[in-house]
Amino acid sequence: MTPVKDYTVHIDDKKRITLRGASYQYYNVKEYDNGCIVLEPRELTVPDCISVKTLDDMDKAIRNFKMGEVSPSVDLSDF
Repeated sequence: MTPVKDYTVHIDDKKRITLRGASYQYYNVKEYDNGCIVLEPRELTVPDCISVKTLDDMDKAIRNFKMGEVSPSVDLSDF
């Protein structure tokens, strides 16, 4: 593969680099022992539905609430 861009960057005082003309806003970073860094673009999306595991956990929480199996109330009067 031939590179589309080839340029040198430096790390600033806060250990950051700047990508010029980046196509994506989010990247997954993999850093290897030999110093190589691989950036894979990520697009954050809203999930289409709630997972089955989450729905099961919600059902369990409501069952426990109806049976009175709840934690003690939290005193928020200090706030």
